[in-house]
Amino acid sequence: MKTIHDMTDEELALSYIDGNNRAFDLLLSRNQSKLFSYILFVVRDRNTADDIFQETFVKVISKLQQRKYTTSGKFGAWIMRIAHNVIMDWYREQRLGRIVEPTLDNDLSNMCGNEFLVGNIENYFVNEQVMRDVRKLLNTLPAPQREVVFMRFYQQMSFKEIAETTNVSINTALGRMRYAILNLRRLAKDNNIALQLA
Repeated sequence: MKTIHDMTDEELALSYIDGNNRAFDLLLSRNQSKLFSYILFVVRDRNTADDIFQETFVKVISKLQQRKYTTSGKFGAWIMRIAHNVIMDWYREQRLGRIVEPTLDNDLSNMCGNEFLVGNIENYFVNEQVMRDVRKLLNTLPAPQREVVFMRFYQQMSFKEIAETTNVSINTALGRMRYAILNLRRLAKDNNIALQLA
């Protein structure tokens, strides 16, 4: 018989639906880091990300308790779709109220690029500078483009998963990635930034 720690996320979700609260605790611990990173990357403010993260999990709990979860897909993709919808609701509210500027202290430094670092100390400093430049450029992209870049490169999601999570067609997801890359290249050229790792 499987122990709770051997269960997949999908099995844990079904177990929680059947009344096992420990199953939800394990689901939360398995998914919170990835989900919070995604939310923070898109909204670029830790306090807002905390609020959206909490609202997302309230909705997850509610949907599970209402038995609105089916195991037709990955649990992680399902909660990412819920988070995406909460973020879009937040953006709509912000647009109605006021324009939100990104904070100075959130320059994506929480995204680690150390796996790209190779070679000697000179390469290390060149690569660190490139990663800082990429983070700054990513912060200037519109939210839908930034979101697709994050999902594709930092969470290794397929374009099909990205499309399902963001409720758009695959062509729209591909288009957003294309525009993000074009914008990044243009911004790099306009600011004389070399984006090649040493």
